[in-house]
Amino acid sequence: MAKILFSPSKYVQGAGELAHLASHIESLGKTALIIITESGFKRVGEKIESSFKESNCSMEVCHFNGECSEVEVNRIIDKYVTNGSCDIIVGIGGGKIADTAKAVAYYTKKPVVVCPTIASTDAPCSALSVLYTEEGVFDKYLFLPQNPNMVMMDTEIISKSPVRLTVAGIGDALATYFEARACKISGATSCAGGKTTQAAMALASLCLDTLLKEGLKAKIALEAGACTDAVENIIEANTLLSGIEFESAGLAGAHAIHNGLTVLEECHHMYHGEKVAFGTVTQLVLENAEKEEIEKIYKFCIEIGLPVTLAQLGATDVTKEQLLEVAKAACVEGETIHNMPFEVTSEKVYNALLTADALGKYYLQKFAQ
Repeated sequence: MAKILFSPSKYVQGAGELAHLASHIESLGKTALIIITESGFKRVGEKIESSFKESNCSMEVCHFNGECSEVEVNRIIDKYVTNGSCDIIVGIGGGKIADTAKAVAYYTKKPVVVCPTIASTDAPCSALSVLYTEEGVFDKYLFLPQNPNMVMMDTEIISKSPVRLTVAGIGDALATYFEARACKISGATSCAGGKTTQAAMALASLCLDTLLKEGLKAKIALEAGACTDAVENIIEANTLLSGIEFESAGLAGAHAIHNGLTVLEECHHMYHGEKVAFGTVTQLVLENAEKEEIEKIYKFCIEIGLPVTLAQLGATDVTKEQLLEVAKAACVEGETIHNMPFEVTSEKVYNALLTADALGKYYLQKFAQ
């Protein structure tokens, strides 16, 4: 089987870059459809409009209805693309807007540009859209034939988003290296449909090194209202490094355990990356990683405020039966936990969850001293 690496065609990151949007995308077409919430346009619309004033490219605004659904995708296509002149799709906002823009572009065979206003996940660079019903219930994954034509990160805007969102993005990215390592050892097929390249492993390693080196500095800077080099580096790690890796190297235990945790209603208020962080320490327990490595990751999570116990996830009184259901959900057929380089059972995951929680309590006490 071939080695395959996925990535967006172009990645742009910097403070104030949204004000240069038109110059970056005018080679893709003549009229850009800007998919953005009404409140989002009130915040950044002036920047967007100013970028088109001296450009050969024009723009039209579509206010997002709030849910990435087939209904919303079809509404946008029918109203703005099929009978209009829009030939570039631009999504500006959170993950659901990005996924909607990618889906609209896929169905209409148009280029797509993703401009996240937060750095909470590694999804912006991916060739994937997650579709929901109008009521917000998961519907299906839409696997796309290619990644976005461009991803633009305006770090000035992102640095003004709630700090917890960027920290959650660190939690999502924290799984990157450990899942890539597991997939590399097991020879698992990646989301890109091939084996892991050396480039993907190098990016995974760089991602982890960046998080450990810059994470705490970036959090403190963001809390102070600053956008520093550390913040820039963390945004890149959360979005580009982790985004390329998870498709090109693969997912393993951490994300499967996250999926298992979704069966606990007590955890529904937690962000994706916060649950992935706990999935990461559970994966390390599951594979019996070296004590030094486990301690380093627990200490890092505690320093920047990522959950390391079930109680911190909201599951303060979880029963054995509930935890067994989490373990079973993490191990269903087709889950990425089976990319681990050994046989995984729900019993093993259950015991890893118990141990990860106990270790979390231990290290919370140890590092509080």
